[in-house]
Amino acid sequence: MPTAQEAGDGVVAIEPAVSRSPGPESTPGVATLSIGPAEMVRQLTGPMSANATDRWNVHGTDLGHMIRHKGALYMVFGDTYGPDGGAWRSSTMARISNLGGAFDFAQMISDPDGNAKELIRSAKIPGIEWTVIPTNGISLGERMVLHYMSVRMWTSDGRWLVSKSGLAYSDDDGHSWHRSPTAVWPNGSGFEQVAFVDQGEMIYSFGIPEGRFGSVRLRRVARDALFDPAAYRYWDGSGWVSDHHGAATVVPAPAGELSVAWSETHGRWLMMYLDETMAAIVLRTAPDLVGPWSAAQTVAHAGDYPGLYAPYIVPGEALDTEVRFTMSRWKPLYNVFLMRAPLSLDAPVIAAFEDDAATEIRRD
Repeated sequence: MPTAQEAGDGVVAIEPAVSRSPGPESTPGVATLSIGPAEMVRQLTGPMSANATDRWNVHGTDLGHMIRHKGALYMVFGDTYGPDGGAWRSSTMARISNLGGAFDFAQMISDPDGNAKELIRSAKIPGIEWTVIPTNGISLGERMVLHYMSVRMWTSDGRWLVSKSGLAYSDDDGHSWHRSPTAVWPNGSGFEQVAFVDQGEMIYSFGIPEGRFGSVRLRRVARDALFDPAAYRYWDGSGWVSDHHGAATVVPAPAGELSVAWSETHGRWLMMYLDETMAAIVLRTAPDLVGPWSAAQTVAHAGDYPGLYAPYIVPGEALDTEVRFTMSRWKPLYNVFLMRAPLSLDAPVIAAFEDDAATEIRRD
């Protein structure tokens, strides 16, 4: 599928496709990428985890999305607590050096007292800024960047109110973070939560609004303009436009926390997210970032993993025979788990073509 390039405000021109895959999965002759039921590899956080994160005063936390930065993997967490819900920090971070292993934490970004440090400060005032949650991150080489949402109020299950979203950055490998004064979006952009896709000179981000019941949209920006909201362009279904109100749905609602990664082996993009109405983590695939995205397949269900949410695909892995991802669970666990699920290609559909001489069977 072709994508389009901005040729002026609101004007687009066709350019080569974003993806590297031959066609949509419904095309005859194209095998379907299937995912099997997920299984837990290990618990990553909490006193009873292999990482024994209580040594950093991390007894409960969630999220666990990841950034590859300077040869290490950094795992970013949301609201983090000590024992009995004390020592509240809105965000924390672990550093993992054994990228191919089982995610042993080499360290957590810590204060001088040894406790895991809050990355992005929050007011912690309900109705104004209850907390600031990092929703995804990216490395720009020397600089690390986190996208965050400033949560004004938690309301009901799967729903909350966001006052604004924005970017924060660190120039010392995650030890100190600063909210950008320019990269700020008011609530209503539809990108209150994002999943970054780094395509070199262009950075794409899939977005969903506050809560877990909105649809998925897509935007992009030049790498050197990441902190300039006016430079972002939004996919409207046929091209890239400057007004976020024109952003088209690329995956229908409901979609909760999400992640996107490319499988070179299968020539497809993988998108994983929480479907709150199904109480399940699901997977869709597509040949292009703009779609078309396949039907959702269930990866893990709350019947097996109560309170599940926030699936984040491990970045940079092959995604050939399996996909590894982090998954959070709510009370009474409130911690992050490493999961894996098998990937396989179903046999392609065979198309039959008949002429006057004979019947030819051909694989498209």
